[in-house]
Amino acid sequence: MHIVDGALSTEVVVAGAVLAVAGISYGLRKIDIDAMPRVAMMSAVFFVASLIHVPVGPSSAHLIVNGLAGLMLGWAVFPAIFIGLLLQAVFFGFGGITVLGVNTINIALPAVLMWWLVSPFLARAEGKSVLLAGFVAGSGAIALSSMMVGLSLAASGQEFVPTAKLVVMSHIPLMVVEGALTAATVHLVKKVRPVMLAPVGSLRSAA
Repeated sequence: MHIVDGALSTEVVVAGAVLAVAGISYGLRKIDIDAMPRVAMMSAVFFVASLIHVPVGPSSAHLIVNGLAGLMLGWAVFPAIFIGLLLQAVFFGFGGITVLGVNTINIALPAVLMWWLVSPFLARAEGKSVLLAGFVAGSGAIALSSMMVGLSLAASGQEFVPTAKLVVMSHIPLMVVEGALTAATVHLVKKVRPVMLAPVGSLRSAA
């Protein structure tokens, strides 16, 4: 899911950076001192889950758990994902520095979209409906992220169109895996600590 340095056009890199800065800035405004441990935890989960890479041209396939992160963090997923990507780029060379903005948008924006779509249903769901909501969030976030990666590559040149299609196709099995993983995790969290599924900033807003 990481795009490497040098694979994208300057226009795509700049657009990604601008959008990422906007998302990170808005996400930081949602974080208070009580929410920091949860944001740090999800950033660490993303960091560890996405360390195992399967190369797919100028991108890669791996677990990223962005659907789960979106449900637990809301807009705060932007800074959480950015920190994880930055550490991976600096310490392991995954992705790259110049494409940090694009990679952040491609992973964090689908997480926010799944949170926006699924959270209202999840708040009322019980039993198997919780599993369904988790599966939709997990698989949907991967589907959207893979399509955004493909669009980022395709927008950088016609020579990347075949690779863009390969990226989307190669992530179909991962959609199922992430959906199942997110469903199981959300089901457990909703049972033992449902407050963790209240997006960062919502409790402060209600206070």
